[in-house]
Amino acid sequence: MAEWLAQQGVAGIVLKYRLPYGHHQIPLEDTQRAIRMVRQKAAEWGINPSKIGIAGSSAGGHLASTAGTRFDLGKPESNDEIEKFSCRPDFMLLLYPVITFTEEFGHMGSRTNLIGQGNNWDLVKRYSNELQVTAQTPPTFLVLTDDDNAVPSRNSIEFYMALKKYNIPAEMHIFSKGGHGFGMNKKNLPVDQWPNLFAQWLKAQKITL
Repeated sequence: MAEWLAQQGVAGIVLKYRLPYGHHQIPLEDTQRAIRMVRQKAAEWGINPSKIGIAGSSAGGHLASTAGTRFDLGKPESNDEIEKFSCRPDFMLLLYPVITFTEEFGHMGSRTNLIGQGNNWDLVKRYSNELQVTAQTPPTFLVLTDDDNAVPSRNSIEFYMALKKYNIPAEMHIFSKGGHGFGMNKKNLPVDQWPNLFAQWLKAQKITL
């Protein structure tokens, strides 16, 4: 995906974040730190600091949507210069994302991996990102398939509806076939067109020229 983004004139920065292993906050902390660092280095790297997005697929889509619903605009009182920069993404690309941790339509494997076994309802709500959308949540592009047997389509649909409550720009494509985890792989199906649709959306949002 980073290579494809580069072909579109977009810098693709790949984050290898730490897994939680009993510390649910760690993946988000790594993600927020990365966004702050990109903003700090924006001039040096030739990046527009007001056009820094985040992309994630499946469980990575949950992390990306967490970053897009739980952020700050910088910590001016921090002694760490990087922490003074905003960690809010300016847009999100979510591919067949896990969104909710509710048992009705959540992916329980992702929930267990992040917050552990049991029913800590405070953490379940905290990481059910359809419940965390606000007017400050960034514009979002969602892609999924109707035959995804791993993550129910309702994850994306509920998130889209939450965005619309606040009139946040959003576009969602539900392709009939493609399963789960299609990514950038060509399947000779209509779902293959999603990167082009995303590129058009970036232009429509004035993120790219």
